Amino acid sequence: MTSISVKKQIAAPVEAVFARATNLREAVDTIPGIVKMEVLTDGPIAKGTRFRETRIMFKKEAVEEMEISRFEPPHRYDVDADNHGCFYHTEFHFRPKDGGTELEMIFGATPHTFGAKIMSMVVFKPMLKSTAKLIEKDLDAIKAAVEGTSAAEAS
Repeated sequence: MTSISVKKQIAAPVEAVFARATNLREAVDTIPGIVKMEVLTDGPIAKGTRFRETRIMFKKEAVEEMEISRFEPPHRYDVDADNHGCFYHTEFHFRPKDGGTELEMIFGATPHTFGAKIMSMVVFKPMLKSTAKLIEKDLDAIKAAVEGTSAAEAS
């Protein structure tokens, strides 16, 4: 699995950061890159919740259906997706640090088809830097939403 990790320090308690980051129904209001969010599972957000996220990635609209595969409030949740011959796994860790919260997002991809394996060697590794920047923007947006600042001030 090829993976990247991005961390962001947020001046708020772990519980507040976790609550905002897992509020899928308000994700469009929190993260500017998300243009549409559909929660496909009834009830509260928990392990097994499925959702469809539409966002702008690399100047194109991308739609992914995902599922929360691990949900441990207020310390961690994981999201999985399987698309284009790859399994995508994202971990969100919320740790108390310096009177606030360190939010870490670890994103990984594992190709499982021949075509995806070839493409991952050619495309995925060079895209890691761009993907890290997108993750940084998402974490800045969560930070801004929790702290009540603008995303520019959060970075």
